[in-house]
Amino acid sequence: MAASESLTPALPDEELVTRSKAGDGDAFNELIRRHDRKILRLARHITGNEEDAEDVLQESFLNAFTHIDRFEGNSKFYTWLVRIAVNQALMKLRKRKSDRTVSLDEPVQGETEDLVREIAVWEETPESNYSQEEMRRILDDAIETLEPIYRTVFVLRDVEDLSTEETAAALDLSIPAVKSRLLRARLQLREKLTQFFRRKGDNVFAYL
Repeated sequence: MAASESLTPALPDEELVTRSKAGDGDAFNELIRRHDRKILRLARHITGNEEDAEDVLQESFLNAFTHIDRFEGNSKFYTWLVRIAVNQALMKLRKRKSDRTVSLDEPVQGETEDLVREIAVWEETPESNYSQEEMRRILDDAIETLEPIYRTVFVLRDVEDLSTEETAAALDLSIPAVKSRLLRARLQLREKLTQFFRRKGDNVFAYL
């Protein structure tokens, strides 16, 4: 086994990027191995379609490989990769006639206004009536109903666990814009889940 093959799994992303820029294919393959599942999950959440998500995954890594020299290291490699994947996923959405999409850079009217929502009181945990798998499916379905500008921010912050700063960098947004859109996404999801459980006749505790 070559030295690069045995060492790459232990190297940080920054070193793997440096080696990839120098033409080390094993180094870039290790970057793919480290991040492909997270990028696929992200693409699946944004597109809501498994086939599109697979396309986004392949196109994202192809673009990253082709333009690796443009990565200047001002952010984490994963943050840069997320930016590429989000752009690819939104391009997929724009091609769907039935899905209204907007640019992430488009300002949201009233982003700084107070957001007041009447939320039902949820008194017991949803897990008492639903399995973890069922709750995940219910939440995923609710996430897919969000507009892309809110869905993307919610997925990055609350599903992929990126920090507010990392999310802002990945989406080229200001930190206040990320916080505002995240709040709107959480409120919309809470409303949708409240309505869902009301129809089911359940009283559940808010877990968002």
